Parts: sequence; structure tokens; C-alpha cells
Amino acid sequence: MDRRVTVSAALATTLLCGACGGGADTDEPAFRAALLTSGPVSDAGWYAGAYEGLLMMRDSLGAGVSHQQTRTPAEFDEAFLAYAADGYDLVFAHGFEYQDAALRAGRQFPEMTIVVSGGGRVTENVVPLVFTLEEGSYLAGMMAGGMTVSGTVGMVGGVAIPPVQGTFRAFEAGVFAVNPDARVLEAYIGNWDDVSAAKEAASAQLRQGADVLIHNTDAASFGVFQAVRERVAEGEVAWAIGMNRDQNGIAPEVTLGSAVIDIPRAFLATARSWQAGELGGVPIYVGSSRSVIDFVPNPAVLDAIPAGLLEEVDSARVRIRRGELEVPRVHFVEGETEEG
Repeated sequence: MDRRVTVSAALATTLLCGACGGGADTDEPAFRAALLTSGPVSDAGWYAGAYEGLLMMRDSLGAGVSHQQTRTPAEFDEAFLAYAADGYDLVFAHGFEYQDAALRAGRQFPEMTIVVSGGGRVTENVVPLVFTLEEGSYLAGMMAGGMTVSGTVGMVGGVAIPPVQGTFRAFEAGVFAVNPDARVLEAYIGNWDDVSAAKEAASAQLRQGADVLIHNTDAASFGVFQAVRERVAEGEVAWAIGMNRDQNGIAPEVTLGSAVIDIPRAFLATARSWQAGELGGVPIYVGSSRSVIDFVPNPAVLDAIPAGLLEEVDSARVRIRRGELEVPRVHFVEGETEEG
């Protein structure tokens, strides 16, 4: 049987009201929460959203907070140990790569709860927080399929982990839903923050005829936007699509929109759920039904997007939120089934 929590009643309330409510005005924090990221929080994407969520826990819930950037498995273990020794209650390990270290730490420190963003394994105190970003990337694919002139679009990823692959499979499906004859290119750079490598991968796809590119990287995403900008400066038609956060402002003149996760809202909701004693033993899934996941068209280029395409994307969004349109997923959570 598929063991999952979609959203509990308390969690749903928080997701709908955003950052409403506040913590007590005392010198002693209500609880202590930490964030681990394997890349910089200046990435304007995945890590930046997590850091904003940490600050929301501080400001709205009165939490004492800390952040560490950790790059290697040894550093993951050291950080968990340090936070447990310092009495931290709740640690957000922001990435699939943390799950093995989180399991080790969870066994060693049963009083500390660890939330692994995009994790796939579950214990009583290690909880996957699964963002169904494929719901947003499917809509992004529809936009790409409707906007491509060449009939070729591209995807540039960081590391080929299941959550990233899932967003790309959904993006492909969205492309083919409006453009069945399109060609989709896929490349991975092997890390999350190498801007030069991402730019080269994007440039290679542009040379192969792609005229719409989406990424699923972190700080490396700046390289994808730059490659598209340079292509347009050469007089060619090319568009970029952002991922993980609203990135429409990075290169607004060449960006069609962004597949967005409202990570801060999801983090705040998860912390409230932990405070209510509701976390443990099952994963948390958050998606478009609670407005955590969406595709946000770039208002700066709306005049370049056919009204019919925008209407088609809007219609698909409604159907996804109603459960009438199921987008492809890569199932990677322990105990999850293709039907679940």
C-alpha cells in the first residue's frame, strides 16, 4: 500500500494562508531549525527559496535558525552531528543527495527530525518533502511546444537524479501534448553550480536547432539564460524557461516563464505540522492543488505568446488541480507505487 500524506488539515491551512501568524516575542526561540544546502543560497532558485523558507520560520514561528552549505557526504554527516549536539529540533536537508546521511543521523539522533527535500526514504524522524514539480514543468512543456519555431526544444539538468528526471519527463509530455512532432534534447552537466558548463550545454543545444530551453539546475542556471541571451543578440529566435523559483526577472527579455515551487510556503507549513506532532513515518507531498507548484508566464513577454496558447496552458492547470489530468512522474519514494 502507498503510504503518503498529501496535506494534513493543519498543513493545508498553512499552505493556504502563507506566512500568517507569528511566534512569541521572547528571548528563547520557540524551537531550533537548521537548513543544509549543497550550493549557494544566492542561486535565485532552489537554494534561495529554501533559505527564504528558513527565514520565514524565524519570523513567523519564532524559531532559532542556522544555515550551512555542505558539499560532500562527510560534510553532510558532520553538519547533522553538529546540529544534534547543539540541540536543534528540526533540520531541513535540501536535496535528494542528503538522504543517506539523513538516515544515518536519524538513527543516531532519534529526537531530531530531518526533512529531506526530494528524498525517497522514510523513517519515524526522517521525512521526505516531495514537490510535485512535474505539474509545473508539464505546463512549461506546453508553452515550449507552442512557442518553438524550429520544432526542437532542449533541457539542461544538473545531476540525473530521479526528481530532476521526473521534471524532464513531464516537460517532454507537455511539449508533445501541443506539438507531437517536436524533438526534445536532454543534457546533464554533472553538478549544480557550474555556470560555464551549463552555458556550454545550452549553447550546444541551440546549435542543434533548439529554440526553447528549460533547465533544472541551481546556480548553474545563469549559464543557460546567458546562452539564450547571446543567441538572441546574434539575431536568432530563442527562449529560456526558469525552474524551481520565479526566475522571470533574471533575463526578462528572453524568458517565457518559470516552473515554480513556493518552497518558503511549503517549509513554513512543514514546520507547523512538526509543531503539531504530525510528522513522521510518511512522506509529505505538496503540489499545484495547494498552489505550491505552478507555471508562471513572464508578464514582460506576454505580447509574444499567442492568446490561444495561454488559454490552453490555463485549462491544463485547472485540470491538473482538479485531478482530471495526470502528468508523468518518476516514482522514487520508498513504498510509492505507479498507481499511488
